[in-house]
Formats: sequence, C-alpha cells, structure tokens
Amino acid sequence: MTDDNKEDAATELLIKEVDEDLRQEQLAQLWKRHGGLLAAAAVAIVLAVAGWQGWNSWDSKQRQASSLRFAEASALLEQGKKDEAAEALGRLAVVGTKGYRVLADLRLADLRQSTGDVAGAVAIYQRLSTDSSVDRIYRDMAGIRAGYLTLDSADPAALDKSMEPLAAESSSWRHSAREIQALAAMRRGDTARAADLFSRIAEDAAAPQGVRARAAEMLAVTGQRANS
Repeated sequence: MTDDNKEDAATELLIKEVDEDLRQEQLAQLWKRHGGLLAAAAVAIVLAVAGWQGWNSWDSKQRQASSLRFAEASALLEQGKKDEAAEALGRLAVVGTKGYRVLADLRLADLRQSTGDVAGAVAIYQRLSTDSSVDRIYRDMAGIRAGYLTLDSADPAALDKSMEPLAAESSSWRHSAREIQALAAMRRGDTARAADLFSRIAEDAAAPQGVRARAAEMLAVTGQRANS
C-alpha cells in the first residue's frame, strides 16, 4: 500500500471515529434535555400495559362474581325463597356488572309482579326504560312491559304518546306497542283509532301469531272492518 493510500485510509477511519463521537455527543445532549420525558413516557407505557392487564383480570373476576350471585338468586327462587331471592337480586342490581345488573332488575321486576306488587314492577321497568346506560333492546322491552302493566292505571293519552317511538315501523317492538296504543284508545272511547291499529296488527305478516290473533279478536269487538 502506498503512503497516499495509507493516508486516505487513516483519514477515513478518523472521520468515522469523529462522526461516531459526534453522534454519541448528540445522543447525550438529547438525553440530557429530554431524558426525563423519555423515561416518563416509557414508565407510562409500562403502567398502561400493566393497568390494562390488571383491569381485564379485575373485570373477569367481577363477571364471575356476578354470575355466581345471579345463579344463587335463581336457586333461591326455585326453592320458593322469594324474599331472600328478592334481596339477592336487589343487591346484584346495584353491585353487579352491567349485564347482570339488567338481568337482576328484570328478574326482580318479574318477581314483584308475580307476588302482586305491580307498582314495584312498573317502577323497575320505567327506570330501566329511561336508563341510557342500558342497551336499547332492554330499554324498549322494559318500556313495553311497563305499558302493559299500566293499561288500567295510566292516563290513556299519555300512555299512547309514550308508545309512539316503539310503534314506529323500524321498531322491533312495534306490534306490542301498537296493541298497547289500541287498548289505550279503547279506554278513552276512540274506537276508530283502536280499530285502525288492531287492523294494522292483524294484517301484518311479521307480527307474532299471538298478537295477530288478539288483534283480530279485538277488531271484531270494535265492530269495525279491517283496512282494505
């Protein structure tokens, strides 16, 4: 190797060493300026992952506990221990996980109704029907159940109006909602409206058979004809 080549190689090596030194110095300065933030970010990521895993574990345990409590309450009902079952369901409706709170409330409302406490059942259904944290399907079902249970006590016009959203064509509960509206119309003497609603139900192939049969019978009671 000639002296020139040796000099070029030495120069290249020196440049690499200087470049590496500069990079290390830049990293050192960067760490000095932002090391605290970088360390905090790293800790935050670790804590977030640990928190997520911890939450999943906690949530799983809560669901298991709620499932066990619901099973215990159901067993009490089967044994005829209604007071104890009601107490267990009421407690689960407060401290259980979201799904089991709703199930506990629905079972408790059914228990209230079966023991003659219709007002207690209605109160639960009405609360569920207006609770935005409850899934829509359960809110609507609770509204329908409350409607049936208050047919003889609620103001007919107010009951009719409360069923309007559930009687919409897009509603899965439209047939039951329209039946409630029709019966409310009968209560206030609006036979024409009742007949129109009963007719719509009776002619709707998508309506449950039982609801259609009742509608046809009630249509005959009104003395009106089906819609043409």
